[in-house]
Amino acid sequence: MRFIVGLGNPGNQYEKTRHNIGFLVLDEMARRGGGEFRSKKSVEGDITEVEMTQRVADAGSGLSLVEPERMLLLKPMTYMNASGRAVRSTLSKYPVKVEELIVVYDDADLAFGDVRFKQGGGSAGHRGMVSLLGQFPKGTNIARIRVGIGRSPHPDVPLDQFVLGRWTKDEEAQLPIMIDKAISLILEQGSDV
Repeated sequence: MRFIVGLGNPGNQYEKTRHNIGFLVLDEMARRGGGEFRSKKSVEGDITEVEMTQRVADAGSGLSLVEPERMLLLKPMTYMNASGRAVRSTLSKYPVKVEELIVVYDDADLAFGDVRFKQGGGSAGHRGMVSLLGQFPKGTNIARIRVGIGRSPHPDVPLDQFVLGRWTKDEEAQLPIMIDKAISLILEQGSDV
């Protein structure tokens, strides 16, 4: 079973902000997989299990096969800067391993709409990733999906204010495409991330 974590902040005031793209991706995965998030105080997060299908090529026939895979989805309710606590708790209470973990989060260093998979690396200053990486030995290889939110076109807007800002109407119109791309990248990784 794979373990997918979407980073964000709980509460209505953060619901439609750029920093919560990780929550939006997991909400859509839950919808597609027929899952319903439930609050789990023991892991400080909202959690659900879903079955998602991925297409894999059959080398012999060249056909595309559909294989179902169980996934554990977690939205930490600790606020972004303490996300690692919820991830560590979940790893200790559920039958998932750090090797099966993929983290989905916003990345201001990527252009808006650019969605990329990355195997390992540092936090690049993202506080949710700082918290998460701090829960593991240095050099632990954590897979991630980085969803580009870009930066403010106004240089006087501080980065923290921008990421906690609401989507513009134009950005919001592009969200379904970005979310779909993020989910596709997750499914493409297979269970041997």
